[in-house]
Amino acid sequence: MLLDDLPAAVDARRAEAEVIAEAYRTAHRGNDYAALVAAIADALADLTAAEQRMEAAQRQVSHGYVRGTAGTA
Repeated sequence: MLLDDLPAAVDARRAEAEVIAEAYRTAHRGNDYAALVAAIADALADLTAAEQRMEAAQRQVSHGYVRGTAGTA
């Protein structure tokens, strides 16, 4: 990303966050606290899923590395 593009990217991310926040607020009938808790719970679930995918990918790479070099010794 170019330095000149940073403000536009930040603005786009902020706009996206506002749309998501409003969707959560609407889903929780204007209850800001419930919307915030739901958004955080979803973010934590997404983080956990991403960590699990990353760990699985690391295991596959590690397994492939060991399997690929076992016959060279």
